[in-house]
Amino acid sequence: MVQSVTLRRPDDMHLHLRDGNTLRAVLPYSARQFGRAIVMPNLKPPVTTVGAARAYRARILAALPASLTFEPLMTAYLCDNTDPEEIRKGFNERVLTAVKLYPAGATTHAEYGVTGTDKVAKVLDVMQELGMPLLIHGESTDPGVDVFDREALFLDSTLKPLLDTFPALKIVLEHITTEQAAEFVDADSSGRLAATITPQHLLFNRNAMFTGGLRPHYYCLPVLKREQHRLALRRVATSGSPSFFLGTDSAPHERAAKEAACGCAGIFSAPTALEAYLTVFEQENAIDRFEAFASENGRRFYGLPPNEGTVTLTHEPNDAPRSVPLGEGKSIETFIADGELSWQLSAQSSR
Repeated sequence: MVQSVTLRRPDDMHLHLRDGNTLRAVLPYSARQFGRAIVMPNLKPPVTTVGAARAYRARILAALPASLTFEPLMTAYLCDNTDPEEIRKGFNERVLTAVKLYPAGATTHAEYGVTGTDKVAKVLDVMQELGMPLLIHGESTDPGVDVFDREALFLDSTLKPLLDTFPALKIVLEHITTEQAAEFVDADSSGRLAATITPQHLLFNRNAMFTGGLRPHYYCLPVLKREQHRLALRRVATSGSPSFFLGTDSAPHERAAKEAACGCAGIFSAPTALEAYLTVFEQENAIDRFEAFASENGRRFYGLPPNEGTVTLTHEPNDAPRSVPLGEGKSIETFIADGELSWQLSAQSSR
């Protein structure tokens, strides 16, 4: 049995950091293991301008403990009325790394999202000219579609036409959850389509939400799917294909908001993300391919230089906290913690 794994410091290519007290509470858990992260823009109000992205980045860096190094890569929230020249400006000034497309109403704070890709065609034209990636929450929002079928339908109804209409546009299909999405991305040979995969969708199927009662801390969007989909995701994640890479979609919510009558979607995986992923690669006898998934595939797709430094994980029970306090009796529940994993981040260096 492998007792320790050292790899180039990885990146999280899909991360929610929120703002204010929550930002300060959760940021250290990501920064201790990841060199960079693609930071999601779905604040309230959303990050839609260069100025807002620059200000949010400054707040993230101000919240970063002095002992840690971490680079937030900012994204813009795409709306029907987004100005293409604002996106060009943000990219040229190295403020914006990518643009995020939420179908209107698809997930947390997606009410400002896109109602139709035709509404943002001019923005997408500029993005393909610049080589700027479009990050997509790939689910249909048709109320008549079953929640478990929304991703698969999105592939045919939206993604295929988008790829055809914008032949040079780079696209990341975020947090894929289905066999259909895994096969769709794996079959693409253009080099301009990729996907992120979360730890929860690799470790659990939809039974986790209902075992022993309703378990809201396993509820995320897109939701966990059947076992056949989980197994398909594990196959492509550990295959060595450069089209798939790490994106935790770590999404903190106050515990009371998760356990409410209408609970929020999102799983806070940051405290044990890297350990959870490594567990999957160990189970699939693919530890030799873990560094590519965590540290290489994503940064190459985005055209980023390799991170300096390394992280080391050792085979021992994880001691991550069960919850992270926010003050005033509030807390965030941690996904897989308190000895549930047999890997522990034991060392990291930024040089």
